[in-house]
Formats: sequence, C-alpha cells, structure tokens
Amino acid sequence: MAKVAWLGLGVMGYPMAGHLKTRGGHDVVVYNRSPEKALKWQEQFGGETASTPAEAARDCDAVFACVGNDDDVRSVTTGPDGAFQSMRPGAIFIDHTTASAQIARELAAAAEARGLHFLDCPVSGGQSGAEAGALTVMAGGDEAAYARAEPLIAAFARSVRRMGASGSGQLAKMANQIAVAGVVQGLAEAIHFAERAGLDIEALIATISKGAAQSWQMENRWKTMHAREFDFGFAVDWMRKDLGICLGEAASNGAELPATRLIDSFYAELAAEGGGRWDTSSLIARLGAKRKT
Repeated sequence: MAKVAWLGLGVMGYPMAGHLKTRGGHDVVVYNRSPEKALKWQEQFGGETASTPAEAARDCDAVFACVGNDDDVRSVTTGPDGAFQSMRPGAIFIDHTTASAQIARELAAAAEARGLHFLDCPVSGGQSGAEAGALTVMAGGDEAAYARAEPLIAAFARSVRRMGASGSGQLAKMANQIAVAGVVQGLAEAIHFAERAGLDIEALIATISKGAAQSWQMENRWKTMHAREFDFGFAVDWMRKDLGICLGEAASNGAELPATRLIDSFYAELAAEGGGRWDTSSLIARLGAKRKT
C-alpha cells in the first residue's frame, strides 16, 4: 500500500481516484478546487481531504493530477500552494491531464531541480473508461520513475506504456486524438450517406463492423449518432482543446494535419451553435436531417 494524493475530481479524476482506493487499496488524500466535491468523494470512498495541493501532497509517495489545461497543471505543481512545495525528495508527480508537451518538459525540469520526478501520463478511454477502470495510459518521463508508478496506475488502467522521455506521453495522446477525430468524421459521413441512401442502418453496421471499417466509435456510438443523441461521452469543447494542442504542436514540428484542421473547424461550428457540451459524435449533426422512411 502506498500513500498517494489526487488533485482534481472531475468526471475522469473522481472515479480514477476511487479505483486507487478500492482496487489498489492505497491510502488516498484528495484535493479539489471546489471542496464540496472532495467531501462527496470522501463520503463515497473514505480517505482524506486537503485544502491545498501542497497539503494533499505532504509525505506522499506519489501525487496524481487530472485537471483542465497547462495553466491548471502549473498551478497545482509549482504554484504558491502547489504540490512541489511539499513533496518529499524522490516522490513522483503523475499528471493525467491532456496538456502540451512543452508543459510536461517544463515541469519535469522543475521537479528534477527539487529532487522529484514528473511523469506526463495522459489517458484515453473517456468517462466510461475511467468509471470502469479500463483506461489506456501513455507515459513520458524517467524510466525508473515510470517503473515505480506503473503498479499504481494499473488500479484504473487496462493498458499502460512508457512512450519515451518527458513530453512523449502528451505527444502520443495528440496522435490518439488526431486518429479519433478522423474516425468520428468518417463514421458520421458513412451513417449520413447510408441514411440518405435508404439503407437499414442496424443491418449495415452489423455487416461493416465485422470488416475493415470496424472501430470503437462504430461499436459504441453508431446507435446514438443515428438517433442524433449526443450526451454520451467526451465533449466537443474538450476535443477542441485537444485538437488545438495538436495543431499547435504540428506548427512547431512541421507535421501536416489538413484533415484535423478541417474537423476542428467542424467542431467549432457545433460549439458556436450551442453544441459545446455535446459529445464528439455530434459531427453528424452538421450533415443534415435523417431521411424520412
């Protein structure tokens, strides 16, 4: 059993921290910007709460975070009440936020200067994966620190892999989001085309999902896309944040992302029309009404 802190109890962090307590059997102290959420978590899972990241991190073997963006990660680490102010030498900070590779490298250097370790470990699998404890985790950072962190992360992940040096986890997550965006747009167009062609959508999906077109998105989102129901996962606003990070990194490394840039503009249209909290499968909403049968 390890003593660990968890910073950030959003839709992902709340169940992930819970798995550390229930599956992992670890001693968990939690911090959340709104203390009511931390008290709710404590009521459900036990453990302790803290009023600042620094208080939560004191005497911990590892500190986990899952917050909003680069600025939030910086705040809970190197801010005045950040975890780096109280973490003991040799402790590991494990960041599950989807953020930039630049912030990962910056905080890895800041951690090293304090005798700490920092791993960038963004996740894939969405809220349902977090609740099921079946996330995919892409890690960047020191190999020895990763080896110590991997058994802890396993409490809420089905797949964990170190991708390389600091920032590599974030770069892998960017590649993941680029691929996901393309798959969702392709599925949206396929369903829209089939609707207009008068095909039986259930029969179509049952057939093509057994071939090369199969994907997680097809298996899990075709019904809700066909029904134009968009309250089942990762939000448009969050995807726009992630694709913005991808496009910013591409501008730096010279990668060409024409489809990603186009799909980001489609998501921008949905957000402007009030769909910012719809899930990412809402790309189909741009393509016209279903054919009446």
